[in-house]
Amino acid sequence: MTDSNSERDKLRRIVAATPIVRHYELRHAGIAASTIARATRDGELIRISRGLYQRADGEVDAEQSLAEAAKLVPRGVIAMTSALAFHGLTDQMPRAVWVAIRAADWAPVPTYPPIRIIKFDDRYMQQGIEQHVISGVNVPIFSVTKALADVFRNKLVDRSVAIEALRAALEQRKTTPAAIAQAATEGGAWKKMRPYLEALTADG
Repeated sequence: MTDSNSERDKLRRIVAATPIVRHYELRHAGIAASTIARATRDGELIRISRGLYQRADGEVDAEQSLAEAAKLVPRGVIAMTSALAFHGLTDQMPRAVWVAIRAADWAPVPTYPPIRIIKFDDRYMQQGIEQHVISGVNVPIFSVTKALADVFRNKLVDRSVAIEALRAALEQRKTTPAAIAQAATEGGAWKKMRPYLEALTADG
């Protein structure tokens, strides 16, 4: 009983520091599956998806699905329209969280939250990664300029969404035309983006 109570206290300390945790992380910390199950049954933990738990009284962030995706795909980076939405550059809320991984990485298929995996070459994975804390989780998210380059380079996102995001970035002064152009050049998107950027900045 003492060991069980000690494990329960340890679990409470862990989820107090990190509201969203993976089953693997708890087990690695020495907490038995039975202790996790009891905490879930008693309402201290909420199972939000397979192998992923949240503290019952934890604050729910509006972008919590990004934190959950980061836990489920630890080598991934929030990308494409999910990154644009995080930065406030689009009203298009994707039905699945876009996560970029390296071409050689294994792509998990979680049931919740719905995740859309996109594979990038290594050179594109190394650019423009920012770290943001969401619901106590460190979440890697591509920067404004990097996300813009990606949605222009890829045909998976409607061009109208990319153009409106570019317009919003300029109007909201989230970045500069020079920084956008540089990221687009480095990200292989300059040829596609150039006419739109030049048109949007022609009067400036």
